[in-house]
Amino acid sequence: MNFDYTPKVQELRQKVMAFMAEHVYPNEGAWKKHVSGENRWQPVPVIEELKKEARAAGLWNLWRPKSHGGTLTNLEYAPLCEIMGRVTWAPSS
Repeated sequence: MNFDYTPKVQELRQKVMAFMAEHVYPNEGAWKKHVSGENRWQPVPVIEELKKEARAAGLWNLWRPKSHGGTLTNLEYAPLCEIMGRVTWAPSS
């Protein structure tokens, strides 16, 4: 049985890892500051900005299954979840 990722998943993994390194990890402090402050019940500005960046990078709504208009199967999406799950709020951005 072959457990290698498909070329499509390998490419997406690289894109997600680069996005995390460039945008998410550097903003962990900004997120923590916001959710610890008096405006914690308001949308987190850094997440709102990163949503735009994720859309532009083609990394938005990857969770949508093929049966609902997405392009990935659950098996293809799982390795991306592992990367995004390294930061609790990253899957929402």
